[in-house]
Amino acid sequence: MGFLQDKKILIVGVASERSIAWGTAQAMAREGAKLAFTYQTDKLKKRVTDLAAKTGSNLVLPCDVAEDAQIDAVFQTLEQEWDGLDCIVHSVAYAPREQLEGNYVDAVTRQGFATSHDISAYSFAALAKAGRKMLQGRNGALITMTYLGAVRVVPNYNVMGIAKASLEANVRYLAAALGPEGIRVNAVSAGPIRTLAASGINDFRSMLTQVEAKTPLRRNVTIEEVGNAAAFLCSDLASGITGDILYVDTGYHILGMA
Repeated sequence: MGFLQDKKILIVGVASERSIAWGTAQAMAREGAKLAFTYQTDKLKKRVTDLAAKTGSNLVLPCDVAEDAQIDAVFQTLEQEWDGLDCIVHSVAYAPREQLEGNYVDAVTRQGFATSHDISAYSFAALAKAGRKMLQGRNGALITMTYLGAVRVVPNYNVMGIAKASLEANVRYLAAALGPEGIRVNAVSAGPIRTLAASGINDFRSMLTQVEAKTPLRRNVTIEEVGNAAAFLCSDLASGITGDILYVDTGYHILGMA
């Protein structure tokens, strides 16, 4: 019996077999969780449906996190299928590509700033608001995915770093707001991984090379390792942890002169 046996978990953000959300889904399914998935566009529907089937799930729902009506519809459907919800995994981030290259001041625009914060940070709060009722009374948990660029300057990460800083503040404020209801809120700060989302960052390959050369473990992290950490944070094994950022980056964040 796994440590998530019969837990009901919503995974938001699976885009491919290389996505962090998929690594998380695999770990949670392995530990006995029952999963539901969302997809952003019709183009992704079949891909996500096929991946969901590998975990034994047929609950695959449309959800563009920029639309409150679609978020609400997800939880309305889940309420008909499940008696409650134990965890929401938020693995969503976006900034226009032109915002992710060159000098931050040259690249940033009002619209790009607003878009990146809406999709990457506010959407986590929106999911918490919509899923709050289903999470109550179950020692529920919310997990999101962040990156070192929230607290350190990373070349070409630009406005996404600002959005991730907002996301991490979101974790703390949500933890304080929902803690009295028994709901925990945490984030996993993963090292760079070659995902579809990461492909939008200019010169991303050099980030992978630098981490591999200088991090204490001398390698990059995997989606499986990030998934294992997220599964732990969603479980009762982490019942005393909330408002925290758990680094899963082979130790890169401890370096002072990387």
